[in-house]
Amino acid sequence: MPELKVRFHKAGSRKMTQTITQVAGIDTAKHKLDIALHGQSKRWQIENCVSGWRDLASRLAGAGVNKVGIEATGGYESGVVAYLRGAGFVVLLLQPLQVKNFAKSRLRRAKNDALDAELIAAYTAQAEPRDIAPDARLTGLAGQLTFVEQTEEDIARLKIRLEHIGEPQQRRLYLRDIARLQARRRAELKRIAALLRQHDDLARRLALVLSIPGIGERTALAIVIRMPELGQISREEAAALAGLAPFDNDSGKHRGQRHIAGGRDRLRRSLYAAALPASFRWNAALIDLYRRLMARGKAHQAALIACARKLIVYANTVVQRGTPWIKSPAL
Repeated sequence: MPELKVRFHKAGSRKMTQTITQVAGIDTAKHKLDIALHGQSKRWQIENCVSGWRDLASRLAGAGVNKVGIEATGGYESGVVAYLRGAGFVVLLLQPLQVKNFAKSRLRRAKNDALDAELIAAYTAQAEPRDIAPDARLTGLAGQLTFVEQTEEDIARLKIRLEHIGEPQQRRLYLRDIARLQARRRAELKRIAALLRQHDDLARRLALVLSIPGIGERTALAIVIRMPELGQISREEAAALAGLAPFDNDSGKHRGQRHIAGGRDRLRRSLYAAALPASFRWNAALIDLYRRLMARGKAHQAALIACARKLIVYANTVVQRGTPWIKSPAL
């Protein structure tokens, strides 16, 4: 939206000037990008590759664009996002749910790539950029961590198949594949940790998170890499970003069941996996929390989600304070 400014001159006259923020929206596909300028009929399409990004940056700069919105699309947007940010543009990476709900609010039913780009531009025009800039170092490590997580998913699938195989030779083949993938997982985690520790600030952040009982290196890496905002946000924001904040479902006299939703799926899964051993064995505060919730009649899964939420809150707190976890004295 236009921002009005008043300038005073020596003669006492006042001149009204306008500073207009030009906004573009980008709809992403695997091989192409559709671009629209907010408030204008100008639309065009380019290839989703380095040469296309170069042309895009030039055309956006020529049009006076300084803010760009782009919808997250399974990673196909990562290259152009990094390129445009490197070229000095403010890039808002939008969640599909944000754009979808914005379309509903405008009663938009028609859908194609060009219309989606126009809709993204309209949403971006009224959206505020995040105060915390993305960390390019963590963006690269996140892709490597995703590779580890996919390897873990492959291991889990093979183990499930193994349960239904009795033929000895086939079992040996499956066990060999599982061992190979497990070795790869260990090597990749070691490499990621070493790359992260090359940066003193990230190494300190990792050490602080590792000081929390119940958080091992695998979970700590997920927290530090998947949440660059760690230590710079409130505990409620940290829980929401991890997808572990309970949302109300009330209307009138009806009090519905609370549910978690949204957030960063891979980070949430890492925290949930760590919550079980932490709340049963490693973290005294979580052991006590789990027992109290179960005594109040909470379901096992709900209690574990509460413990997972506490883990990200603890991690955010120790980084925020810059001091390791302090074990509470026994009563």
